Amino acid sequence: MSHAFTPRPRVLVVEDQPDIRELLMVNLRHGGFLPVAAEDGRAAQRELNAILPDLILLDWVLPGGQSGLELARQWRAAPRTQNVPIIMLTARSEETDKVAGLEGGADDYITKPFSNRELMARIHALLRRRAPEQLADCVRVGPLTLDANEARVCYRDREISLCPTEFRLLHYLMKHPGQLMSRAQLLDRIWGDHVFIEERTVDVCVKRLRQALGDAGQWIETVRSGGYRLKKP
Repeated sequence: MSHAFTPRPRVLVVEDQPDIRELLMVNLRHGGFLPVAAEDGRAAQRELNAILPDLILLDWVLPGGQSGLELARQWRAAPRTQNVPIIMLTARSEETDKVAGLEGGADDYITKPFSNRELMARIHALLRRRAPEQLADCVRVGPLTLDANEARVCYRDREISLCPTEFRLLHYLMKHPGQLMSRAQLLDRIWGDHVFIEERTVDVCVKRLRQALGDAGQWIETVRSGGYRLKKP
């Protein structure tokens, strides 16, 4: 489901404002990354077609009639790019905008202006959890099977494609069937010590996971004021 890491993780920066784009490029180079710049969706697609990055920094507002949100949806729907982590960059700070970005396919969301320290923390946290092949086991709950070695999820012999965060969330729930997991617990276990993530992110990720699972989504229960759990067979 994911390609191998390079010695210097490749980050595609999709930002139309030259000063912000250059600042991001400089900070990424100093942070040990290999940044590649694109000023709009068309340029970004050319870079993606050439070499798949380890992560995408994607501005919400872009020229050319295609927003960052539309690009995120497009890349999530394409088999080649569906597992590339995306961090949305935007001046929009309303909760509805954050939820729209996350539901559109972004793995994380940063509101401008932001510090370089925060940006680096988010990038490192996302890259740490992006590789499901690091979870070396196979779990079965009823007709739902997750093979971490092969990075595969199957439901009644039908293979299901998940992004890395959804994969880790499902893996953790399947390792603890029947146990109620609070949002805070899931944040700690799936997102680690990434203090910038809000609890609402868990709800969005669960919603995306249910949608990806299709009929198998019914196995994830919502417990009011409690959190989530995977049904026991």
